[in-house]
Amino acid sequence: MEIRVPAPVERIIGQLNEHGYEAYIVGGCVRDMLLNREPGDWDITTSALPGQVKELFHRTVDTGIQHGTVTVMVGKEGYEVTTFRVDGEYEDGRHPKSVAFTPNLTEDLKRRDFTINAMAYNKATGFVDEFGGVEDLRRGIIRCVGEPMDRFTEDALRILRAIRFSAQLGFEIEERTLEAIRVIAPNLAKVSKERVQVELTKLLCSAHPERIALVYKTGISMYVSGTFHEIYGAGMPGTVNAPEDYSGVRTEENSPAASGGLSGPSPIPAIPVSIPTQKHLRWAAFLRNATPDQAFTVLKDLKLDNDTISRVKTLVDLLGQPLTPEKPALRRVMSRIEPALYDDLLDLKEALLPFGVPETGDDLRRARALSGEIRRDGDCLDLKSLAVKGRDVMDAGVKPGKAVGETLAALLELVLEDPSRNTRDYLLQHLK
Repeated sequence: MEIRVPAPVERIIGQLNEHGYEAYIVGGCVRDMLLNREPGDWDITTSALPGQVKELFHRTVDTGIQHGTVTVMVGKEGYEVTTFRVDGEYEDGRHPKSVAFTPNLTEDLKRRDFTINAMAYNKATGFVDEFGGVEDLRRGIIRCVGEPMDRFTEDALRILRAIRFSAQLGFEIEERTLEAIRVIAPNLAKVSKERVQVELTKLLCSAHPERIALVYKTGISMYVSGTFHEIYGAGMPGTVNAPEDYSGVRTEENSPAASGGLSGPSPIPAIPVSIPTQKHLRWAAFLRNATPDQAFTVLKDLKLDNDTISRVKTLVDLLGQPLTPEKPALRRVMSRIEPALYDDLLDLKEALLPFGVPETGDDLRRARALSGEIRRDGDCLDLKSLAVKGRDVMDAGVKPGKAVGETLAALLELVLEDPSRNTRDYLLQHLK
C-alpha cells in the first residue's frame, strides 16, 4: 500500500533523525493509514527529550512538556512531538502520577490502550508492530495491549473508548477485553461526565450507533448516570440488575457484528445510519423512548451544551406526537420551533418510519408539502409577525402585565388557525 505522510511531518521526523534521534508517527494516524482512512491528526513520538526537540525547531509550544509533549509549529499548523515514555502508577484510575522518559520505543508502545493504536511508522524503518495491531485490523478486532484488566484499571475511560472504536470501525471487541470491561465498569465513576459524553457522542455519530447497546449490556450504563441507565437498562441481561440472565460472552466465531460481541437482545431502539451525524439528531433518535424530562436530565448530567439539550428535548417531545398533515396543526408546530429544527423533525420522523413513528409515509409527504406552502405564503407563525403588538393590546383595554402576553398568545392562536385573520382591524375587533 502507498503510505502518504504529510510533508511537514516528514520534515520533522527527518530533522530529528539527522541529529541522531529516533522518530515515528504513532497511534491513530498509523491505524487510519492502514485502513485507508484520512487521519485526523499526526502524532510523532521520538527518543529526543523535550528540551532537545525545542533546540531543533524554531517555533515550538510547551503543550504538555511535563509529560514530554512539545508542539512543533510548521506554518500555521502544529504537530505534537512526544518523547518515548513509561507511565508511573495510576492512582486515580485516569492519569499516571508521573511519567519517565525512555529511549525504548517498545516500552512506549506497550503503555497504550489497544493494539490497533500501538503501532509506529517511519519511512526508513517501516511499520513497528510489536503487539499484533496489523493482524487485529485485518480481523476487525479491538484488543487491549497486554492484560486488559491492567489497561482498564489504569484508565477507566478506555472502557468507553473500546466500545466507541468498535462502533466507529465496525470491529468486534475481543473476548477477554470485553469481559474485563464488565468487571472494571464501576471504575467509570472516576471519569468526568464531560469525557464520558464525548465518547458517547462519538459513538452515536458513528457508522454503528447501535453499538451503544454494549454500554447497557456490559453494565457501564449505571455509571454514566442514573437516568441514562433507567431508560433502557432495567433488567437488561449482562447488567448488575440481572446477573443471572447474563448468558456469557460470544466468541469471535459465533458473535454477529451487529451485536458488538455480547449475546442477548438489544435494549436500544434502532438508530438508522441515514440520520445525519449531527449530535442533536443522533441523541434525539437514541432518547426517543424517553420522556422529554428524562432526555433533559441525561444530557444535563453529561454536561452537553444548552443548545443541544434544548433541541434534543424538543425533538424527543415532538417525535412521539402525531404530526397531523393539515395546515392549522402544522402551523402550530412550526410556531413552537425554529425552521431548521422543524426540518430536522420531519427528517427524523421519515428516517424512523420503519421503526414505529405515529405517522405514515403519506402523512409525512403531505406534511412536508403543506409546510412548504405555509412558508411560501409567508403565513404568520410567531408574535413578531402578528399584526398587533403589546401596546395595541393595552390601548384596547388590557391591563399591563401577564394578561398582555396571554392575550397576544390567544390572538396568535386565531391566526395560526387562519392566516387571513392577521390584520390589525380583525384582531382589534376580536378584542372588543
